[in-house]
Amino acid sequence: MSFVVAIDGPAGVGKGTIAKRVADDLGLITIDTGATYRCVTVAILDRGIKLDELDKITELLKQIKIEMVLEDAETKVYLDGKNVTTRIREDDVNNFVSSVSTIKEVREEMVNLQRKLAEGKNVIMEGRDIGTVVFPNATVKIFLDASLEERAWRRYNQNQETGIDKELSYEEVYESIKVRDYNDRNKPIGALKQAEDAILVDTTGKNIEENIKEVEDIINSKIH
Repeated sequence: MSFVVAIDGPAGVGKGTIAKRVADDLGLITIDTGATYRCVTVAILDRGIKLDELDKITELLKQIKIEMVLEDAETKVYLDGKNVTTRIREDDVNNFVSSVSTIKEVREEMVNLQRKLAEGKNVIMEGRDIGTVVFPNATVKIFLDASLEERAWRRYNQNQETGIDKELSYEEVYESIKVRDYNDRNKPIGALKQAEDAILVDTTGKNIEENIKEVEDIINSKIH
C-alpha cells in the first residue's frame, strides 16, 4: 500500500533539504511541488507573458512539459526537455513565483500534475498546501516552521554556498522572505497554513540532523 508524507512550511525553513534527506534514509520518492510552480514562472518570464494575460497562460499550461528525473542520486527538474534545476532558484523567479502560484488555472493544473507524480508510490511531498489542498488525506502531515530571522540566515548562507543570488545581503534576503511570508499566507487560493491534523516541528535553534531525526521519528511512528 502506497502512502504520502506531506511537509508544509514557509520559505527558508529547510523543507527541501529535510525532505531529500528523509527520502534517502527511508527510501521515499521526493516531489518538490514548488519546483512545478517555478517551472511555470520560468516559462512565463521567458515568453514575456503578463499575469493578467490569462488566455496566454492557459494556453502555455497546455504546451509545457515538466519532469523530475533522478540523475546521480539527485532529482533534476526539466522544462520542455531543458535542465532548469538552477534556473528556477534565481532571484527573478523567487520574486515572481508567489504571484504566479495564486493564479487559479495554474494551481489547478499543477495540483493535478503533483497528484499524478505521486500515484502508486511512497512519496514525501513538500510545499505550502500539500496537507491542506493537494493531499488532504496524506498518511503523515508535518508543518515545519522557524523564526523569520533564522530562515533568512539559512537562505542567505545557502545563496553564498550555491552562488545563486550571492550578491544579495542578509537584509535583502530577510525583506524578501518577509514579503514572501505575507503573500503565501494571504493567497486567495492555496494559502500557507498548518493543517489541523499536522504535527508542528519548530526547527529554530536546531541543526539539520536534529530536525531530520524528529521528522523521521514522526513518520516511522505513523507508518509502522
